[in-house]
Amino acid sequence: MRDSYLTRLGRACALVAIATQGLFGNCRAQGVLDPQGPIGSAERLILLNATAIMLVVALPVIVLTLAFAWWYRASNQRATHWPDWSYSGQVELVVWSIPAMVVILLSGVAWTGSHLLDPAQKIPSESAPIRVEVVSLDWKWLFIYPDQRIATVNELMVPAGAPIELTLTSATVMNAFFVPQLGSQIYTMPGMATRLNLLADHPGDFPGLSSHFSGDGFSDMRFVVHALSAAEFSAWLARTRDQGTGLDADSYAQLARTGGAAPIQTYRSVDPKLFQHIMHETVEQ
Repeated sequence: MRDSYLTRLGRACALVAIATQGLFGNCRAQGVLDPQGPIGSAERLILLNATAIMLVVALPVIVLTLAFAWWYRASNQRATHWPDWSYSGQVELVVWSIPAMVVILLSGVAWTGSHLLDPAQKIPSESAPIRVEVVSLDWKWLFIYPDQRIATVNELMVPAGAPIELTLTSATVMNAFFVPQLGSQIYTMPGMATRLNLLADHPGDFPGLSSHFSGDGFSDMRFVVHALSAAEFSAWLARTRDQGTGLDADSYAQLARTGGAAPIQTYRSVDPKLFQHIMHETVEQ
């Protein structure tokens, strides 16, 4: 009987370990707790600091709740009961002052972080930044490289270590651009341009997604940010310019009409005024 119990206990522990490893393994592989850039690292620090500040209240409350329940149990004759007790100024001071200090600390962390991590603030770097114009469509992402005169769909290629200066808009409804490992979710809105600055410290592949429900196909709005070395990025640019088709107003109209999950696609050339055309077209609608 004892061996059977230990066997079942061992199996249960193994299942819990596997589930925990899968849960945190996935988070580490693609989530905000595995940052791969300065913005993501700063945001993780804010998350950890805020959690630690809140645990200053949460952990003592949990411990004291269990301690009070155990000490004032019906069978404990040593516990003193005060049936007529109703108020204590000292208890009120502790009960209200500690949460007030926690709120003040959390407010300071949020205030400081929101200013230091302003999405529109450029990231200082010795490497030249790369500009990308982002358009959210139904149900895909269009990335336009205005300086390189090329474009991609559902795939963003960037050089590792170089600041990424993103200008974002929506050609349909409001959406949200988010690369968890790089940080800073930001909304795309029709007729408006928002700005976001990111940076990938090292080469790698970082999944991105639409984090705002915008219709039945929003779950298909997934893409991958490929951070490449300088040589690999230059080689990719050369390959892209030698293959595919051009992206002008007519081909963009065809792309915008296509619904559902869109395959990865590249355009060897792009109209330099296409982004502004998309914004003005959305305003007129």
